[in-house]
Amino acid sequence: MSKSSTLFLSAALLFLVASSITSCIMDTKKTAVQESFEPSNLVIDLPDITKKGTLTVLTENSSTSYFIYKGKKMGFEYEILKLFAEDIGVNLEIKIVNNLDSLIEKLEQGEGDLIACNYTITNERSKILDFSEPILETHQVLIQRKPDGWENMTKEELSTKMITKATQLGQKEVHVWKNSSYYQRLQHLQEEIGDSIRIQGLEGNVSVEELIEMVSSGEIDYTVTENNTAYVNTQFFDNIDTELSLSVKQRIAFGLRQSSTLLSKRLDDWLREFKQNPAYDFIYQKYFGMPHISKQRNKNHPKDNGKYISKYDAQFKKASKMSGWDWRLIASVAYQESKFNPNALSFGGAYGMMQFMPNTGPHYGVFPDTPPAMQIMGGAKKLMADEKFWKAVPDRFQRKKFALASYNAGRGHIQDAVRLAEKYGVNHRKWDGCVEKMLLNLSKRKFHQDEVVRNGMLRGTTTYKYVHEVTERYMKWVTIYNEN
Repeated sequence: MSKSSTLFLSAALLFLVASSITSCIMDTKKTAVQESFEPSNLVIDLPDITKKGTLTVLTENSSTSYFIYKGKKMGFEYEILKLFAEDIGVNLEIKIVNNLDSLIEKLEQGEGDLIACNYTITNERSKILDFSEPILETHQVLIQRKPDGWENMTKEELSTKMITKATQLGQKEVHVWKNSSYYQRLQHLQEEIGDSIRIQGLEGNVSVEELIEMVSSGEIDYTVTENNTAYVNTQFFDNIDTELSLSVKQRIAFGLRQSSTLLSKRLDDWLREFKQNPAYDFIYQKYFGMPHISKQRNKNHPKDNGKYISKYDAQFKKASKMSGWDWRLIASVAYQESKFNPNALSFGGAYGMMQFMPNTGPHYGVFPDTPPAMQIMGGAKKLMADEKFWKAVPDRFQRKKFALASYNAGRGHIQDAVRLAEKYGVNHRKWDGCVEKMLLNLSKRKFHQDEVVRNGMLRGTTTYKYVHEVTERYMKWVTIYNEN
């Protein structure tokens, strides 16, 4: 590892707190919390929860558990528990836990009613906690970075430059959370392969997803996570490989106090029935089965020919006259969002050519069955509204970048980046090299748990790339396609 990488990791160990799209899988050995903590005599059960009218869930910002996307609360576990809370007639309260090592203690102290954190059932945990009916099964995989130029390599060429079997992990350095089943699995794997693995056990203030991002950026070489978390992260980082399996199937469930017997039974009964419901399959596919639009390819998209961008050029030009946005820039957004597919359906329920969320589209006259011309007009209206929101940004093109970022991530996350920029003395009215850098920091717990941040974690790299790709494509098209 380079000197800069070592410094980066040291800083992460001192300052970061585990992030959003992670797993809270702990060691099969007793943790410090478990050794010093026994199940409490505190009884807060279903009657108490229904009386107060709130089910409180201990979790983290994570793509598998809970996060905010374009202003909408989302997450595989969040959506399941929201439906359960509705079934028992209470509101769902989300409580973000800063230190994952304190989850059990906070639960036993009554700060929450259950744990929802991609939580693996283990024998040691079961001595302290009760576990719900499993909500899914998964397995551990190795996260490694693809070599430079991987896009032009054959599968056979890639296999010669990457780890393809567990025995190749001998003498390799792997970074994982020490109080996790990943750490324990790597210890056992050493015995199985007859070679040492340089396991770097980290404290509970660095999340799995931060480690995945560090693998992608080249700061570290390897980490381990579950297959479901790995899948989600391949949607954000196309240079990571997740093919090598390292474990058998593991069960993910909600953790409860052993004294919450009535809540446990009600939840188990509900989950058994719910998992047979098409709604469960829909939620599962939304997070772990549906590809992002950015990963799709539209074979019908024409090559640059200097004549037209798409068959919707006339509609883009009409929307341009209404909004004041260059038609080629609106077209670039449409291409980025859906590859000009008016029937596109993607992550979070986003629909249409301009990928409106269900809670946003109707405000701009766009519904799932709205004709393409009206979809484009609605998208242009949304871009115009986002630009107006950032009217305090003096430079017109910088202001449009704020608008593009808001279109992609939601205004709330961009406001968080602006507040961070102000706090750290960065120009908060300039996107390039300023607010965009603070946006990247929102994937790190030190920043997304800062008191000025109100919308939690954001995978900032996605929005960062979105703005760059949309604007670069637009500038290319300006040189190719006529204004009229």
